Amino acid sequence: MVAVSSDVRSAPHDHVVQFYGDDDSLADGVVPYLGEALDAGGVAVVIATPAHRALFAARLSALGVEVGATGGGRSPSGGALVLLDAAEAMDTLLVDGRVAPHRFGKLIGRLIHQAAAGGRVVRAYGEIVAEMWAAGNVAAALQLEDLWNGLRREADFSLYCAYPLTMVEAEGDVLAIHEVCRQHSAVVGAPASPGRTFAPAMRSATEARRFVNSTLAAWGRVDLVEAASIVATELATNAVVHARTEFTVSLSRGGDGSVRVAVRDASPALPAPRQAQPSDGSGRGLRLVQAFAAGWGADPLPGGKVVWARLGPRPLSAGTG
Repeated sequence: MVAVSSDVRSAPHDHVVQFYGDDDSLADGVVPYLGEALDAGGVAVVIATPAHRALFAARLSALGVEVGATGGGRSPSGGALVLLDAAEAMDTLLVDGRVAPHRFGKLIGRLIHQAAAGGRVVRAYGEIVAEMWAAGNVAAALQLEDLWNGLRREADFSLYCAYPLTMVEAEGDVLAIHEVCRQHSAVVGAPASPGRTFAPAMRSATEARRFVNSTLAAWGRVDLVEAASIVATELATNAVVHARTEFTVSLSRGGDGSVRVAVRDASPALPAPRQAQPSDGSGRGLRLVQAFAAGWGADPLPGGKVVWARLGPRPLSAGTG
């Protein structure tokens, strides 16, 4: 029998994500998780990098699983191990930088449904999302997480995803990390980041500015407070006026000394700067963000969007871009 010892226990329909620091700590969680399915005579599906497939296979072999050279294996109790390459799967799923749902259904959906036939225990481990994140396609990674969740409503299986902690922290997209965590039923080793959610009320713009400034003060970045006050106020005001939903403000620090301020709301409409007339009482917010930030952007997310601005690494004054 395959020996199992792990803090990660996943029932049908569970969706676990681990942010890991090194490969050994990842394997410490993943291998027992897969072993439980194999021990029960079920199916363990692994979609990972070559290095991780080799690591998992070596540990499973030590537990009695016969791993073949053709991408599969079998446990003493009759459980089946299926090994696929994450990069190849990513290339199959993407069309023009987006995950094609019909390709997901053909490649992943069909595999999971076949594995679960007859009520077998199915546990899947996937790194396609991490491959997409590493390639800079965070939106596709979040879309894929959403498609996995849709498949979990159709079939009885559990899913384990993983992201390298250094990768997501270096990217600095705090709201995307929050979105990843939101899409999972359990989170292991989540990176810490300051963030706060506000009501869709005008007073929230002031509260958001205070939150950003206090965080910068705690970080010793008072040099950015002036620019951050304007940027945070404008981004929060846009969320209140145009999205009219709750919004989350978060900050992250870049390795070059910059600070990223991001606002996530539940509206899919992306903002666009417009040329306000002298008599207009509004319409200048994004122009101010452009003036005080070293860069800004807006990215679609499942269930909304994130608008962000990068400050620094040196203090900026109005009129600089």
